Amino acid sequence: MTLLSVRGIVKTFPGVRALDGVDFDVEPGEVHCLLGQNGAGKSTLIKTLAGAHRPDEGEISWQDAPVTLPSPVAALRIGIATMYQELDLVPGLSVADNIFLGRERARFGFTRVGEARSRAAALMARLGHPEITPSTEVGRLPAAGQQLVSMARALAYDAKLLVMDEPTAALAGEEVDNLFRIVGELTAEGVAIVYISHRLEELRRIGHRVTVLKDGKTVATGLDAKETPTADLVALMAGRKVETVFGPRHEDHVDHGTKVLEVRGLSTAGEFEDVSFTVHAGEVVGIAGLVGSGRSELLETVFGARKPDAGTVAVDGKPVRPGSVSAAVKAGIGLAPEERKSQGLLLDAPVVHNVTLASLGKYARFGFTEQGREIGDAGESLRRLDLRPADPRRIVRTLSGGNQQKAVLARWLVRGCRVLLLDEPTRGVDVGARAELYRLIAELAATGVAIVLVSSEIPEVLGLSDRVLVLREGRVLADRPAAELTEGQVLDVILEGSAA
Repeated sequence: MTLLSVRGIVKTFPGVRALDGVDFDVEPGEVHCLLGQNGAGKSTLIKTLAGAHRPDEGEISWQDAPVTLPSPVAALRIGIATMYQELDLVPGLSVADNIFLGRERARFGFTRVGEARSRAAALMARLGHPEITPSTEVGRLPAAGQQLVSMARALAYDAKLLVMDEPTAALAGEEVDNLFRIVGELTAEGVAIVYISHRLEELRRIGHRVTVLKDGKTVATGLDAKETPTADLVALMAGRKVETVFGPRHEDHVDHGTKVLEVRGLSTAGEFEDVSFTVHAGEVVGIAGLVGSGRSELLETVFGARKPDAGTVAVDGKPVRPGSVSAAVKAGIGLAPEERKSQGLLLDAPVVHNVTLASLGKYARFGFTEQGREIGDAGESLRRLDLRPADPRRIVRTLSGGNQQKAVLARWLVRGCRVLLLDEPTRGVDVGARAELYRLIAELAATGVAIVLVSSEIPEVLGLSDRVLVLREGRVLADRPAAELTEGQVLDVILEGSAA
């Protein structure tokens, strides 16, 4: 029996045909991987399966019988649970409350708190994290902890089909291994997984079959996840052969005589300690380390979003007032944060307002905004980044994850920053869009911008950077030219604390 069958699904939004004839089948106990570039229709498809969208055309069958999914509740009732990349948790509620939100068990009008907490504790133990207690407030957990709570909520439904959208994006190596252990246990019990990830190596580890989407259409389905060559998968996603994406280094772009960013003795209690480094004009400095090593906190402190306990930040030799985002922006520092939706974007505002957010003074005249100039500058930066669709008036929430990231970067192109801080710039971004972002980073460095890059993917850090810092437990244990380092050496520093 086929568990889920999708035939000819079409979904249209104003001006956009998001799905244009999608077909694929899912069998019980398999991991069916869904691939496609940002904007290929993956998010719309999983929302259709989750009951959040109703298709305009086509048919969905469940256990060989046609079904309609008018709401998320209807999808959950038949056994489809969805874990979204952008977590839909309530920060102010406890772990147990989030796991059973909307399904609280009651007796005589009172919620059975003890039963909920007991079941929540069992779920977190099953996920290998019993230290996350049922009473913990979700908003106090790190991103990886919140991802685990979302996973526990999906498991609590006893689903027959679990849709997982980029589930490893915020997880470290051991947590990824633990997730894959859970996936193996679920599929052994007959649960099917629809797995979405841009990390092709993950598909090799846990996938059975692959479906590729492009421009809302199914371009291939039923491919063997372990045997299909990577080059073939990438070519199907991009519609063309994608060559090596990092490209050659251009050492002549680095002006070693011009110190743009200088960080000296920067410390924040419990996050990082005595961090010092310099970034020259045209230089890309990569920062590698585990989740929790202080990488993101370091960038946020340089940007003024956190106030350090000690140390200084200077741009072009001039000190920047600590703990002040406005002072950092005026000094020429820009940040593309890891959590772009919650920290970097006004989701219900048009793209143009997001792009010009850091440069509003440039467009103000007699108390009014020069909308023509604003839209013109935003449009130029969006075309340079190949944002799709390149419509400055489009609401940001309607864009795919990769295109939302481009909107954040466009903000700093318009601002003309001297220092660009990139925290996981390719998180949730497909192979083709990654190549575009890599090209842009190289172009910005070539114009003299000093770039600091944080990434959980060591090959990405080594491929993009001129120099690499390795953080472990808040301390810099290595500062070496990227060309002199291997992935194994970086891992040794990260995991063992050995010298590179």
